[in-house]
Formats: sequence, structure tokens, C-alpha cells
Amino acid sequence: MQGKAQLSDSNRRIMELDAPPRRVYQAWKGSNLFFLGGRLIFGPDVRSLVLTVCLIIVPVIFFAAAVCPQLGHEFHSQIGGWAASVAIIFTAYILVVLLLTSGRDPGIVPRNSHPPEPEDIDGSSSLPDWPGGQQGPTGLPLTRDVLVNGVSVKVKYCHTCMLYRPPRCSHCSICNNCVERFDHHCPWVGQCIGKRNYQFFFVFVSSTTLLCIYVFAFCWVNLRRIMDTHQCKIGRALLKSPISGLLILYTFIAVWFVGGLTSFHLYLISTNQTTYENFRYHYDRRTNPYNLGVGRNFVDVLFSRVPSSKHNFRAKVKDDSSAFTSSLSMGRVLSPPKMSVDLEMGMKRQAVAAEDLEDLHSQIGSAMGLERCGTEPPHFVGRKGCSEMSSDIEAFAEEFGMERGFNERKKIERRTNDDS
Repeated sequence: MQGKAQLSDSNRRIMELDAPPRRVYQAWKGSNLFFLGGRLIFGPDVRSLVLTVCLIIVPVIFFAAAVCPQLGHEFHSQIGGWAASVAIIFTAYILVVLLLTSGRDPGIVPRNSHPPEPEDIDGSSSLPDWPGGQQGPTGLPLTRDVLVNGVSVKVKYCHTCMLYRPPRCSHCSICNNCVERFDHHCPWVGQCIGKRNYQFFFVFVSSTTLLCIYVFAFCWVNLRRIMDTHQCKIGRALLKSPISGLLILYTFIAVWFVGGLTSFHLYLISTNQTTYENFRYHYDRRTNPYNLGVGRNFVDVLFSRVPSSKHNFRAKVKDDSSAFTSSLSMGRVLSPPKMSVDLEMGMKRQAVAAEDLEDLHSQIGSAMGLERCGTEPPHFVGRKGCSEMSSDIEAFAEEFGMERGFNERKKIERRTNDDS
């Protein structure tokens, strides 16, 4: 039974080594959802995007199918066909902009694999936000001071991404990423709004406002035409075209939402603020280091080049587990990973990832199986190499706090040998 278990474990290990390497989007640590092999990236609440699309498409369908033909009949012209064509084309344009807003990297800052070294922090760091003025768990100050257009700005340390956030960057708790020029997380598009998709977001909101005004205007024109043709009041006209009345009510309510949002973002752009900064810092009461003047602010926000993504989500992940496996199987003493300072214990401990512990257990089992059966790889000469390998593994297990499990496994192996 143990031989079969060891064989299956070896087969599993061979299958893992022969498996195709994972890509970045498959090993992504954020909460994002990927589609089309990592070509599209969405937030975890991407399902709300379906509701947003329906709220746009359904009214346009009713407008093109019910109101526009009635417009053509009342005016005895092709105005209904033209009105429907413009609405459909404009809606398709809005949906494309919505996809560009929701399905792309908003400006995610790459994470660090380990915290920066304390000696790399310059003297501009400060500790006022920590309780008692003490350093944090990593031994790093919470904030640093940087100059932006001659104004000192504090940037915070992100414990999740293990980096000092660039100016105007914030960590989104929904997507679990640090995003450059973070504006807000929009549930209607299911994505963070940041440096790389803010322009598309503004175009989407403002275009949706224009579409609401367009549908509202033509529905009202249709009702007025019915009232003039049949010499009736608004009530009877609504009976003749109830869809027009419903669309007028719907677009009137919607335009207060998207129109108000458009007006608010026009104000933010004119003052070069983000939604996050406006609610958190209140730059109207203090100096805004990013304000360049109304004209330059519009150019800087809406007409500047969209920067390239700092991530290649389809790139292959550099997996160090193969090096870990080969090093252990060849009987070498594994070089320890990067050290981290434990301030509470006053000593240095090895930082081992949780997933590596499982590999270590399986490798120890394989090594013990080799020692029990007397089977050795070709590069071992005699039983001495195997015993040296066993002692190295035992010391390695003790170093990582697995001595108890290792000793239990070793006792089981000895009992099996005694029974046989």
C-alpha cells in the first residue's frame, strides 16, 4: 500500500512538472475576474454589468420598435427611420465605451513579493499615524513625504501590496488592488475607475446622458404631434402612444442620475480632483497640488495619452517550485528564502509560503521511501549518500517547525521495516 501511495505521489509530482506553466491571470492575487484567456479583466461584481447593459438596450429597443414607426406615420416621412438608426448606432457606441471602461486594467500597481528593506527608506518617512509613534509589523513607517508640484504630499504604505503607494493611488477593498489615480469603484460597470479607464468612464456617462435626452425629446415630439393631429389633450395622446409616455418618465428619471454624475465629474475635471480626493481631502479648503488651471486640467485628464498597462496578464508565471523540487531531490541543502525580521522575537526566521509546506511534506515522504526501499537515484553512490540526504531533510524539517510530523513519519517507516 505504501509503495502504491509513493508511486501515485511520484506520478502526481511528475504530472505537476509536466503541466503547462500558469499564466499571470491564473495566479492573480486580486479579486478580479478574467475572460478570454486574460484578455479582459473585470471586478468581482461584474454581474452588475448585465443589469447596466439591459437598462441601456431595453429602452432603445422599445423606442426603435414602437415610437419611431409612429413618428414616421405622423409626419409622413422617413424621420422615424432616421431617428431609430441614430439611436441604435449611438447605443452601440455607448456599449463599446462601456466595455473599454469595464474590461481593461484600470491602472493596477504591481505588487511586491516582499516588503522593501528598512534601509531603503529615506529620511522623509514619518511615523505619526501609528499608535504610540511606533513602527508597523514590517518595521516600516506608515507614511512617506513626496513633493508634487512643490507641495509635500504624504503617501501611505500598503500592507497588502507591500509597497508605498504612488501619489493619488489608493487600495480598492473590492478588487484588492492598488490603483493609480484611483477615482472610485463603480458597481454599475463592475470595475475600478482609475488612471487607465477614467476617460472612457466619463465618455460613457456623458454619452448615456445625451442618449437619454435624445429619446426623451423624440418621445415628447411624438406626443405633441399626436395632440396637434387629433386635437386632443395629453391624456388621450398617452393612450394612443403609451410607450412614449413610459420612455419620457424613464429617461426623465435616468437623466437626473447620469446627468448629475456628468456634471459632478465636469467639476472634478475642472479642478483636477478624483472622487476619492473630493470626499476625503476637501481640496476646496486647502491647496490642491494637482490643479493646473481649468484649461490644462481638461487637457491633462481627458486628452492625455492613456498609459500602457504595467501587467501582461497572459505572460507565463515564473514558478520557483521546480527549482525547489530539483534541489531537494538531488540531496542538496536548500538555500533558505529571503529573511524577514521578527521584531517581537528579536530574531530572524525563515519566510516560507504555505503552499511550499505541502511540497516539502511530499518530498520528505518520497525521500523516506527511497531510504526504506534502498532505491537511490543514479547520482547517489552507496547508502552513505542516502543517509546524508535523510539527515539534511531532517534538519530542514526541524528548521521549519515540522520536526514532529517528520518524526511520526519516520516511526511508521521503522515499524514497517520491522514487520517485514
